[in-house]
Amino acid sequence: MAFGIYPGGLLGDDQGIIHPVRPDEPDRINAALDELQGEADTLAVRAYRSFASTVTPPPPPPTPADPRACLQRGRTLDLVLQFREPSGDLDGWPEFVREAVRTGGPDLASVQICEEPNLNLPAVDGSTPNVLNALVQGVIAAKQEARSLGRRVAVGFNAVPTFDPSDTFWSDLGTLSDACFLQSLDYVGLDFFPDVFRPVPADQLAGAVTAVLTAFRRTGLPQAGIPDTVPLRVCENGWPTGPGRPERKQAAALDTVIRTVAGLAPELNIDGYSLFALRDADSNAEGLFHHFGLLRDDYTPKPAFATYRQLIKELGGSSVGG
Repeated sequence: MAFGIYPGGLLGDDQGIIHPVRPDEPDRINAALDELQGEADTLAVRAYRSFASTVTPPPPPPTPADPRACLQRGRTLDLVLQFREPSGDLDGWPEFVREAVRTGGPDLASVQICEEPNLNLPAVDGSTPNVLNALVQGVIAAKQEARSLGRRVAVGFNAVPTFDPSDTFWSDLGTLSDACFLQSLDYVGLDFFPDVFRPVPADQLAGAVTAVLTAFRRTGLPQAGIPDTVPLRVCENGWPTGPGRPERKQAAALDTVIRTVAGLAPELNIDGYSLFALRDADSNAEGLFHHFGLLRDDYTPKPAFATYRQLIKELGGSSVGG
């Protein structure tokens, strides 16, 4: 599989945006990325940009602020374009997407359109009106621009697991999607965090991962008319430390999850995995969302850092494009 990671400190929680207690330090971030990458040819660097034509409320700032500074030693850019227009107006959105592809350059390996469009929380796009139309139009615009430039850029979108049988996200998407959309779609991503928001016993973690990924592939995607030939990838997964969450358990949980994902890759057509995140937003905070990092906020490593480095060495492959 291809591996990646989000190297920034800023993130969203169920209330809004969390700003890191320490600023990004590019030299230390690159040193950590170099160590994680090891002898692998590449490592995907995940970054986020937001679209909004209005200034109130302002959209989240780009994060990391300068992702290109991380693109050393063959690392590639995995760019997320969030639709954060409060009115839901699509005017300017397709051109925003096209411009991002144009300026991404040869290091741009993938573009994700919208962030968690089926989750209604303030920091993600499921809370934005008209997000499904933005998703469909954005995927088509990104692929058209990549093709016009002759660049191999994987274009897709992501979602979170659906546990509510009355949720109509996938069927609603199926109503909007057409041949142009499906022909533009190179992957569908899954953001999921087993044993984070709902406790899972350690001996049941692999089974829970298998169940979520299988349901996503076999139940969710078919409702939108997305065939098995479109690859899946895990776009965000992590396990936070903090009060009552030992650092050693983070390493064990990530090892179980990633090995399970890799084992399911041939059956479910999974082509990549990206970890959230490189470092904590605030290692001394009590909040759950502050502690997802493989590094503490002072850039010192937790045990899971070595675990992810070893998994990349053992299971890693080439970067994925489209």
